[in-house]
Amino acid sequence: MIKIKNLSKSFDSCQVIKGLSIDIASNSTLVILGRSGVGKSVLLKLIIGVFAPDEGSITIDDLEITSMTKKERFKKLKNIGMLFQGSALFDSMNIEENIGFFLRQHGNLETGKSYSSAEIKDMVGHALEKVGLAGVEEKMPSDLSGGMRKRAGLARLVIYRPTILLYDEPTTGLDPITAMQINDLILEIQEELQATSIVVTHDIISALCVGDRFALHEVGRIIHEDSPDNFMKIDHPTINFLNKTITQDPRTLRRNS
Repeated sequence: MIKIKNLSKSFDSCQVIKGLSIDIASNSTLVILGRSGVGKSVLLKLIIGVFAPDEGSITIDDLEITSMTKKERFKKLKNIGMLFQGSALFDSMNIEENIGFFLRQHGNLETGKSYSSAEIKDMVGHALEKVGLAGVEEKMPSDLSGGMRKRAGLARLVIYRPTILLYDEPTTGLDPITAMQINDLILEIQEELQATSIVVTHDIISALCVGDRFALHEVGRIIHEDSPDNFMKIDHPTINFLNKTITQDPRTLRRNS
């Protein structure tokens, strides 16, 4: 379980996170909804340790990571993976090098042993096959479409089987068909790894596809949290607007397919 309590973060004079608190249950997917620029991505970067909070605590599996030293936090956060909004692939590396980067740097997290080049090549091939990108190992990130880069980012995320998965706007900028394919991959990855996942998005269709719980992020805080069905019934301007954008619930489409 991830427990976030009274978290605050400012950049210069702009306070982005303002006393935010929320609990995320293990082996479930929490979707954090909200408008662009309200601090949703900052929250993910606080959890993964890119930023340090000004106040408050983040506890993962009963370990308060905000009170750890940098070395201790790095060791704990090896089991957290993040899909960044722009996929964050290294431009100077081909896809095989990108996907295998973590394995080459850290080896096997359970045994501490290094992987051989042949083992990494085999694992990269399986990861790319899983996301529908078999055969692109030698291509550069610039050779791939936006949807393919998202898939490559997912392959790099799951190759070392993290127990906590963070997704920053996984469907932003994608056409509806590609976005649904990414949603399907998120569901498959969640089912396979039984991880604790947090998805940050303003895409309500994606949220309905992947989320077990919904939370609304506004004014630097989580102001509503509930099951998807109950959440969508809350009388709030943002939630009312999201309801108006849904022509058909994607869960109904899945049940009828």
